[in-house]
Amino acid sequence: MSNFLKTDIDIFNHLTDEEFIELKSCFLYKKYSKKDFIIKENDPVQDVYFIFSGLVKLSYFDNEAKEFILSFAFENWWETDFSAFYNQTKATLSLQCLEDTEIYSLSYDNYFSVLEKYHLSNYFLDKSIRGHIANQRRILSLLTLSPRKRYEEFMQLYPTLFQRIPKSILSLYLGVSRETLSRLYRASKK
Repeated sequence: MSNFLKTDIDIFNHLTDEEFIELKSCFLYKKYSKKDFIIKENDPVQDVYFIFSGLVKLSYFDNEAKEFILSFAFENWWETDFSAFYNQTKATLSLQCLEDTEIYSLSYDNYFSVLEKYHLSNYFLDKSIRGHIANQRRILSLLTLSPRKRYEEFMQLYPTLFQRIPKSILSLYLGVSRETLSRLYRASKK
């Protein structure tokens, strides 16, 4: 699947065929298996990733190895440890595959070259703002909503992910126990 089409990534929508061929060469295809890490804490972060297929989680591990899941990314999403990528520092976050995953990576140098040469700043600004809004919504959800409301909000925003994410991982993301998640699921089916 290393030879993608112009329609595979929305970043290419407005490009001519010649621009597409040139820009396509900036991307590197990679395939990962379920449970593989794309980024591990303390690794240098040199790429931003377009998720072509599969599902990943972005996590932080504290000093006691307790995991905090920041987000999930799936088909047609961009993901990385953005702070480490942008500042060219070591990762504080880990990016792990929850399914077999295919990605297209764009290196730091190519990212900024692409922004300038193909005038894609607005494209990535829009993606960044949408991600920022989602993060703000998630923070407010964790601060103000009951477990039931967090569960309902997740199901409303990402109804197809419930079957794809292991319940132990989803319970971590929602900040509830596995048992509470099971009760919430059963109650929602009544």
